[in-house]
Amino acid sequence: MTTDMFDLPSLPFDDDKLHEECGIYGVWGVQDAANFVALGLHALQHRGQEAGGIVTYHPDQGFNSARRFGYVRDNFTSEAVMRTLPGNLSIGHVRYSTAGSKGQTQIRDVQPLFAEFAMGGCAIAHNGNITNALALRRELIERGSIFQSSSDSECIVHLMARSIQKNIPERLKDALRRVEGAFSVIAMTRTKLIGVRDPHGVRPLMLGRIGDGWVLSSETCALDIIGADFLREVMPGEMVVITNDGLESYFPFNKADPKFCIFEHVYFSRPDSVIGGQSVYETRRRIGVELAKEAPVDADIVCPVPDSGTPAAIGYSQESGIPYAMGIVRNQYVGRTFIEPSEHIRNMGVRLKLNINRALIQDKRVILVDDSVVRGTTSRKIKEMILDAGAKEVHFRIASPPTSWPCFYGVDTPDRDKLLASHMTEEQMRAHLGVDSLRFVTLDGLYRAAGEAKRNTKCPQYCDACFSGDYPVRPMDRINDGFVLKAAE
Repeated sequence: MTTDMFDLPSLPFDDDKLHEECGIYGVWGVQDAANFVALGLHALQHRGQEAGGIVTYHPDQGFNSARRFGYVRDNFTSEAVMRTLPGNLSIGHVRYSTAGSKGQTQIRDVQPLFAEFAMGGCAIAHNGNITNALALRRELIERGSIFQSSSDSECIVHLMARSIQKNIPERLKDALRRVEGAFSVIAMTRTKLIGVRDPHGVRPLMLGRIGDGWVLSSETCALDIIGADFLREVMPGEMVVITNDGLESYFPFNKADPKFCIFEHVYFSRPDSVIGGQSVYETRRRIGVELAKEAPVDADIVCPVPDSGTPAAIGYSQESGIPYAMGIVRNQYVGRTFIEPSEHIRNMGVRLKLNINRALIQDKRVILVDDSVVRGTTSRKIKEMILDAGAKEVHFRIASPPTSWPCFYGVDTPDRDKLLASHMTEEQMRAHLGVDSLRFVTLDGLYRAAGEAKRNTKCPQYCDACFSGDYPVRPMDRINDGFVLKAAE
C-alpha cells in the first residue's frame, strides 16, 4: 500500500479542527472476539482515522495481529483478514497521531504494541499523551532500551520490561507510576484483559458486559454497536483486571482530583455516547441554550456547522425562538478519498466538505453555530460561502470558549501562536473573520451545560487547559523545550 495519502497535508476543513489521538477497545470471553473489536473500532472511528490495529490470542495459535493504514471499514471487514485473528480475547486501537512522526506515520507506530516478557506476551493500546515521554525515552535508551517506534506509548513497554514484578498487571502498575500526563490503557495477556485510567481520569474508559464476556471501550456508543450492556466507567486511577475468576479492581496510584477533558463534551465524543452519566448530545444542546442566553442576536435562522455544531444549534434555536435550518449540508463521502488531488481540487478546500443550501440562506440574517475556532481559516471560508449564497448578515456563535492554549494530553493542537484566540481579543477575531458578530460560550456557561453550577476557579472540576491554560499535569517535556505556562507569562 502506498502512503501518499498520509504524506499529503489534510484538507483545510480537517486542518482547522482539533483531533483526538485515538480510540481503544477490548473484548474478553467472546467467540471470534476480533469481529466484535472491529465493530467497536468502527464506532470509534471519529477518534482516529490514520490507522488501526487488532491483536488477538488463541490457545493453539498464540498471539496474532493485523495493523493497517486507513479506515476500519477498508481493512477489518474482509473474511480473509479476520480469519487471521482467532480467539476469544482481543484488543484494538484507532489512531490519530499527536506524539510520533506527524505526517510520516509508519506501520511500526500503529497500535496495539506487542512485547514478549519472561512471563508471556502482552499487547497494549493507549489513548492519551505521556507528557514526560522524551525524558523517559532518553533515560531508557541510556540504559540500553532499543525503541522500535516513535510513539510515546512504547515507553510503557520498556518500563514494563525493566520492572522486577512477577506478573504483567504488576509490571504495568510499575510502568504507569513513572508516567505523567493522560492515559487510558487497555492491555491483554494470554488470559487477562486489563484496563487502566490515569489518576486524573482525563481520557474516558468504559466497562461493559456482553453475555458472559466483558468489554472495555473509549465510549459507550461502541458498546451499543455490539449489543453490550454498559456497566460503569473505569474510575480515575483505577485498574481493572478481567480473568476467568471475574473482575478485580485496584487503585495503584496516588489519589488526585478528577480532571476529565471537558472538550469530550464539546466535540470529541460521539453525541450518542454517555459520559459522566450525561448524554453527550444533551450536554451539547444545553451549550446552545447557554449561548442563546449569553449572546442573543436578532436574526432569521440558526444554522449548524455540521456535524458537531448541530446539537448546540438546536439548543440555541429552542432557547431563542429563532427557527433552526440546515443551511449547510455536509458531504459525508469526502473523508481522505482524494489520494493525489490536483491543486485546483485542493484549493476548493471547505467546498469539498460543505455545501450551502442557497434557498434557505438567501436574504437571511444567519446565526452559524460551530463547536470551536482554532486557526480561523475554516470559519472565514464558511462565512464567505454564506455571503456568496446571498445572506444579509453572518453571526458566529461558538459552543466552546476561545481555544487559546495547546493540549498536551492526547489532542492534536497547533502551537500556541497558531491559535487565533492566543493573540486576539474576541473583537479582533470578529474583525479577522469578517462577520457581523462573534461570541463564544463562557467557561461558566460551558460548566453549567455540563451539569455544574459554575467553574471552581481554585480547583476546576474538569481539565479545561485548552481554554484556561490551567494544566492539571505539568507538561514537562514541553516546558523543558521552552513552553511557558500561564503563571510564568
